Amino acid sequence: MGRIILDMPESYIFKTEVDVRIGDINYGGHLGHDSFISLLHEARARFINSLGYTEVDVEKMTIIVSDLAVVYKSQSFYGDRLKIEIAVTDPNKYGCDLVYRVTHAVNGSLILQAKTGIVFFDYSENTITGIPENFMRKTGLSPDSN
Repeated sequence: MGRIILDMPESYIFKTEVDVRIGDINYGGHLGHDSFISLLHEARARFINSLGYTEVDVEKMTIIVSDLAVVYKSQSFYGDRLKIEIAVTDPNKYGCDLVYRVTHAVNGSLILQAKTGIVFFDYSENTITGIPENFMRKTGLSPDSN
């Protein structure tokens, strides 16, 4: 199987910074892969909150992560400040992709590229739904593209 190649966008609509904590460090002395996923989740929660939502209430729908792809480019260590940027791409009938670019906040070096596919779920009906229109508007997705 070949390596994962992510199609990265030119621009991002959200950015946040996080510090690498001592608990994020693995036995190899660098940021562990499992902690990277947790940091991406933190950035996603901050992004959703910046839109006026929570992950469990986007226009009364819940966000469910349907897939995840990660491409590691370099290491990160305890005390590093990371800049995580997020773009919203590839809308479809039930969701879209959140694309992440993680760089070192001080020198700008690329550390990681990632993508999470998300779908919107209505727990009251126990079914996957479409992307809420206000979410599409707030993120710049076109209603005609899904």
